[in-house]
Amino acid sequence: MTQKTLLNDTHRALGAKMVDFGGWDMPIHYGSQLDEHHLVRADAGMFDVSHMTVVDLRGAQVRPFLRRLLANSVDKLKVPGKALYSCMLNAQGGVIDDLIVYYLADDFFRMVVNASTREKDLAWIREQAAAFEVQVTEREDLAIIAVQGPTAREKVIGLVAEGDRAALQKLGRFAAVDATAASGAPLFVARTGYTGEDGFEILVGQDQVVAFWNALASAGVRPAGLGARDTLRLEAGMNLYGQDMDEAISPFEAALAWTVALDEGRDFIGRDVLEAQKAAGDARQMIGLVMYEKGVLRHGQAVTTAGGTGEILSGTFSPTLGKGIAFARVPGGELGQVHVDIRGRQVPVRVVKFPFVREGQAQPGVLGER
Repeated sequence: MTQKTLLNDTHRALGAKMVDFGGWDMPIHYGSQLDEHHLVRADAGMFDVSHMTVVDLRGAQVRPFLRRLLANSVDKLKVPGKALYSCMLNAQGGVIDDLIVYYLADDFFRMVVNASTREKDLAWIREQAAAFEVQVTEREDLAIIAVQGPTAREKVIGLVAEGDRAALQKLGRFAAVDATAASGAPLFVARTGYTGEDGFEILVGQDQVVAFWNALASAGVRPAGLGARDTLRLEAGMNLYGQDMDEAISPFEAALAWTVALDEGRDFIGRDVLEAQKAAGDARQMIGLVMYEKGVLRHGQAVTTAGGTGEILSGTFSPTLGKGIAFARVPGGELGQVHVDIRGRQVPVRVVKFPFVREGQAQPGVLGER
């Protein structure tokens, strides 16, 4: 049975085109995916991401538990309110999910995991937590609205209680704080996002989410759907679980080596496999591609390099760059000239470092000559 967020009627009243996304009835756009993409790059857009799963972890051994569970090290989190991006791995070093974890107190951490992986994530987390006597609570009472774009923060700050505004003004990136909306609704406000723009991801009670969405709309924040969210995140060089990585792919094969902390004395799940893969030096690599000819790079297209053949993972037409862009996974080693098979034709593409776009601007080299 398809699930619905409490904003479903609101989306429909706004004329949204709804699609099934991981078993949820979600808005893909409200008339123009392209306009919504540019809206977030230039101003502020809001996304209903209440389909994502919030998990609270409590117990005296919660930090040792997370040191075991995650490939990144929660020891980096030294101040309450700080957040960390990490992968959660299986014993084979494959990615069960990617997530954000927040350090709220010595005995209290919060995680936000993906919607499509909710059931397996909760089962895995609970299985691993048992030995540490950590209490795992799914927060079904919370909804999430992401407000993203260069004016996003100021518009959200104008909607919170006056006494909380200074805390939100000085909130650093990848950090969170409790606040209160002007209406009195409790908020958990994180300076995180999935678009490459500044902004907040806001957890609010399900009973208050429609009112808070409407308050954002009254403040000039317009809605954006999951279509724009996907083109924005790809421009920003951010992975999509299930397309760019899964349980058969290690972080090293998903350009996420920066999220793996091989710190001394920490035996996280999958570590031995990652260490062997790193020592062998033969892991497949995920690369960024730009196509200068007209057309779109699409998932599943074959990619040829000097080392062999790979394939496109995520691909789209970049509204900001006006070019086809993609992630591809290819054999390790030298790449040489890279081509993509488009309907039987070998089309040359440029290999670039991602992100392709940062804060609305093409990154150096992305639009250079072929």
